[in-house]
Amino acid sequence: MDALVGLLDGPRARGAFLLRSILDPPWSLRIEDEAPLTLVTLLRGEAWAIPDRGDPIHLHPGDVAIARGPDHYTVASHPDARPHVVIHSDQRCTTLEGEDLQQSMELGVRTWGNSPDGATEMLTGTYMVDGEVTQRLLGAIPPMLILRQGIWDSALVGLLADEIVKEEPGQELVLDRLLDLLLITVLRAWFSRPEAETPAWYAAHGDPIVGTALREFYSDPARPWTIAELASESGVSRAALARRFNDLVGEPPMAFLTSWRLSLAADLLREPGNTIGAIASQVGYGSPYALSAAFKRVRGVSPKEYRQARR
Repeated sequence: MDALVGLLDGPRARGAFLLRSILDPPWSLRIEDEAPLTLVTLLRGEAWAIPDRGDPIHLHPGDVAIARGPDHYTVASHPDARPHVVIHSDQRCTTLEGEDLQQSMELGVRTWGNSPDGATEMLTGTYMVDGEVTQRLLGAIPPMLILRQGIWDSALVGLLADEIVKEEPGQELVLDRLLDLLLITVLRAWFSRPEAETPAWYAAHGDPIVGTALREFYSDPARPWTIAELASESGVSRAALARRFNDLVGEPPMAFLTSWRLSLAADLLREPGNTIGAIASQVGYGSPYALSAAFKRVRGVSPKEYRQARR
């Protein structure tokens, strides 16, 4: 497992909201769902992505936009178009006055809009999950990320467009995995761009020494790692590993491991039925007490208090 795979394991789509929109101008959609992550790709026509804080961004066919919640934004045929549809947190669509539009704008399987032959067609995939591991990913990208057609090449958009209108056995799983693959491809292409503020953990993955250590952490967080064992796996001395890890990642190896383990534990605490003892075993703590002590020391609350607050 590499760094991107490990971090994307948090926002993996499970029953994600997927929609094909077909629209004739003028149109304007006000997005107030506050979803952690939304991916929009334009198939034909043109559109504008208009963040509440930032300049309007012109989208062309093949462009992909990723919006990071909870900020509100607008997608429209023109920056001056007045919003006529509001998308709420439950993906309910209404007018500005609150009148429901869900049924009146349905055009078929996962298809919605104001015209079956509209000039603009786009696909939207919304991740509703949230968590500690997810935040490590979301914090590494801008609130509105745009990847232009021509600087990346993938057949996934076409596959998603073909599959989104089907209703066959296992279709939800097919769509979830296609959305995941598209997100991974877009983020990988984005982080390779010079304008991207590539996070330290991602850049360090390409280092032959630190990258090895990171892969060990991601693949086996429960192992009782020591600097000596990690240095042996990386093929360098303990001092060399500690120095290089700190220089590239910005913190010592064991501090990074603790942060990663507690992020995993925090997400596991959100899942019903997970006992603190079972979670401790999964993330590398020898007892529930050891996990609780570390969790409270770093996060200021006990695992039990954290779980109650998230519920």
